Amino acid sequence: MLVELVRVKTSDGLRLDGALALPTESSTTPLVVEAVILLHGVGGSFFSGAMFEPLTARLLELGIAVLRVNTRGYGSINMIATDGGATRGGAAFEVVDQCRYDIHAWCDFLVARGMSRIGLVGHSLGAIKAVYSAAHARHPNLTSVVAASPPRLSHSAFQHGPRSHDYFDSLATAKQLMNEGRPEQLLTAKFPFPLLISAASYVDKYGDERYNILKFVSQVECATLYIYGSLELEHGGIAFAGLPEAIQQAATQAATATRPKVEVTTIAGADHFYAGKYDELTDVVAQWLIRE
Repeated sequence: MLVELVRVKTSDGLRLDGALALPTESSTTPLVVEAVILLHGVGGSFFSGAMFEPLTARLLELGIAVLRVNTRGYGSINMIATDGGATRGGAAFEVVDQCRYDIHAWCDFLVARGMSRIGLVGHSLGAIKAVYSAAHARHPNLTSVVAASPPRLSHSAFQHGPRSHDYFDSLATAKQLMNEGRPEQLLTAKFPFPLLISAASYVDKYGDERYNILKFVSQVECATLYIYGSLELEHGGIAFAGLPEAIQQAATQAATATRPKVEVTTIAGADHFYAGKYDELTDVVAQWLIRE
């Protein structure tokens, strides 16, 4: 598979990299999307992870271009180029809300390349970013969203979960550093898993309900598919427990005759990373994206 290494500059000045793969043949039937942007999870990148490889190959066979991209949260800690010099980035320093600038820049890139119907496919935090950006700052050329395993980032849920002690310890440490005027100070958080993260980023991601997908499921103005693995729902704790039903309920309560459709599906035997289930994930995503 040949790819073109590409770069965009966001509206707030960050330069992000990605890889564009174009189909060798055009589709013989009309497609819901002409191109798909693949969004990595926390600390990932456009060049890492095996989960998207089979999906990329399938979409190219179907005549859909695939753009694998970095957001400003790529890697753990990075220096990202700007016109004014490098700035700190990576999962340890990102503010999730700013994903809207990254996704808009990549959508603009595809439009400039002549692709007007765009889909987003995100995994984990990348799935939250896909849904969040579509709900709060939807690009006019965005037609479909696929959110694979977006967790529930919810203060109210975390504080009542079985690991609430770890959560409160991590949040208290982050807030203390914030109060001391050290928002970029790194800490080793215990919750939701051991991670090196700045105080400001921890409070942003885990400190309230801002990125609780249940709060903005009904605000997405394009067709959306949510995918979960049965194993992550069973063993993933409060971040995943009951989410398929909760998402469906939130979508149903806001449903009207003209609202885009929302579907939720579960892949049997799949964990959060779909280990051993890449083909099943690929089938579900591809069928959704070529639906009539």
